[in-house]
Amino acid sequence: MRQALVTGATGTVGHPLARLLAERGVRVRALVRDPGRAVLPAGVEVWPGDLTEGGTLRAAVQGCDTVFHTAGLPEQWLRDRSLFGRVNVDGTRALVEAALAEQVETFVHTSTMDVFERPRDLPFDESAIAEHPLHTAYERSKQQADRLVTAALGRGLPARFVHPSAVFGPGPTRPTALNRLLVDLARNKVPALPPGGMAVVLNEDLAAGQLRAAQAPVGSRYLFSDRFLELPEIAGLVKLAVPTARVPMTLAGPAAWALAGIGELTSKVTGRPPLLSFGELHFLGSELTPDARRARAELGWSPSETGDAVARTLRAFGVRLPPTGPV
Repeated sequence: MRQALVTGATGTVGHPLARLLAERGVRVRALVRDPGRAVLPAGVEVWPGDLTEGGTLRAAVQGCDTVFHTAGLPEQWLRDRSLFGRVNVDGTRALVEAALAEQVETFVHTSTMDVFERPRDLPFDESAIAEHPLHTAYERSKQQADRLVTAALGRGLPARFVHPSAVFGPGPTRPTALNRLLVDLARNKVPALPPGGMAVVLNEDLAAGQLRAAQAPVGSRYLFSDRFLELPEIAGLVKLAVPTARVPMTLAGPAAWALAGIGELTSKVTGRPPLLSFGELHFLGSELTPDARRARAELGWSPSETGDAVARTLRAFGVRLPPTGPV
């Protein structure tokens, strides 16, 4: 690998990947919409471009032997749901066409664990792709993007697929998604927890897995996940790092759905995301347990200790942690 394009290099998933590539001596080009505001690792080249403007992508890919596609909209709620299709589907399609035109040697697509058949309360692996339309607009957009990358294998796209669980970890921007939950728990800003939980993976561990997946055979798929945690367990890990944090009560299912309903109705008027959305409740209540044994066995991948990863993440976002050793 000599030169790589990374989409989403300013985000939670792409930023540690860009840094790891640069540290290993790879020339890294980051596709960014707003170069003036982009916060990137040292040695990474800023390349203006936008997934929703396909004409900017071929120039970005030109000269790169490898493309890591990590950009996308990960939210479970957007006022304008068509954005999921424009970014996650159409943006991926345009990048695939640019990669085919430039005949890249490696294309690593960051998909999601959601695209697999996922039996409730049972572990699942990479063996079966879901054929039915998925539940939320976000999930369906990722499903469509995965399908079009899969179809491009037949046209010569040298794609590998990365399927992370819920990603958290240090990042260059304000905390979002799971990171925001961790920080809010540390600062006692979460009055109650919805029922359910999620499988999690540290972004730095995922980056290491993405690099290893780039060397795997074309068409390979790998789940990357540390473990499944109920939300009170996540709050407990935060409390271990920040003793003043509390573990909030867990809402009963009907109360959580009622809260989501009120929030969704209010959001249609205000345009602001609800405190809790139907999509988030569906995700948490599905209690998905991905099995990452293939990545461990074939790639030699292993995740960090979860408690340490949570503490590092909180510290990165400005949460003060008590000293852990002699000063």
